[in-house]
Amino acid sequence: MEKTKIVNKSADNTSLWKTFLESEFFFNYRHNTSAIIGSILVLIAILVAVFGKFIAPQNPYDLSAINLSDAYLPPAWLTGGDSKFLLGTDNQGRCILSAIIYGSVSSLTIGLVGMIASCIIGTTLGLISGYYGGRIDAFIMRIADIQLSFPSMLIALFMMSIFGRGIDKLLIALTMVGWVTYARTVRGETLSIKNKEYVDAARTIGIPNLQIILKHIMPNVITSVIVLATIQVGNFILTEATLSFLGVGVPITEPSLGLLVKTGFDVLFSGLWWTSVFPGLYIMLVVFGINLLGDFLRDELNPNLK
Repeated sequence: MEKTKIVNKSADNTSLWKTFLESEFFFNYRHNTSAIIGSILVLIAILVAVFGKFIAPQNPYDLSAINLSDAYLPPAWLTGGDSKFLLGTDNQGRCILSAIIYGSVSSLTIGLVGMIASCIIGTTLGLISGYYGGRIDAFIMRIADIQLSFPSMLIALFMMSIFGRGIDKLLIALTMVGWVTYARTVRGETLSIKNKEYVDAARTIGIPNLQIILKHIMPNVITSVIVLATIQVGNFILTEATLSFLGVGVPITEPSLGLLVKTGFDVLFSGLWWTSVFPGLYIMLVVFGINLLGDFLRDELNPNLK
């Protein structure tokens, strides 16, 4: 009996995989160069963040591994470069390549965790606001309107000035900035769905509101949430880099791509361009890849664009 269940489960998984490979979504993905390039860039960024520390030439935050006499060495292919430091070194003699690898872990983690927290809070409030309406809806949306009347970066700067520097404080600030987009989008879609015939039928037969929200409304808004979440990861990485560049984000003792750009910017016009350009270029490529993938998902998962 157990053997039969295992065989059936394996057959179901094979059938699902075959269905996916034959789907219109996968067909469009295979013929979309931008989506493939975006996927490759995102995959590389994830692999670097997960496994990079095992292959990094140096631990740039281990004082015993760095030497001040190696400060400001140019990239290995330029005159005066050292083969040990492919992308050169910074003012402390740290390997730029290693610093980028270590910094990418913090930046991607902040982007992903901040997105997840914003998504959960914003989606929950959007569903509640759109489904129940009335005073609850008015209260939540007035808070959203007030927050949207200020630039997101200004709100993040204000909150970081109150909380102080730190990854945990930065995540709180990003969550407070990012939930509004989900809430307004989900609320709008919930308002258009809650009066559909199948939702009215579910209410008529006495299905609890929570079950209606989770089983009948949530599946219909999840595609928009996925698109927003994908794009927001890139936005949060840029926000973290900006806050760290301004000196109010990640502490100087923690690796961060934004801090690397800031450190290099101080000497950018002295000819030591590699200390700032390479970290900035890496940020650009990661966010570019995320945006390409997000654009593809938006076009494929939004029926109004087809």
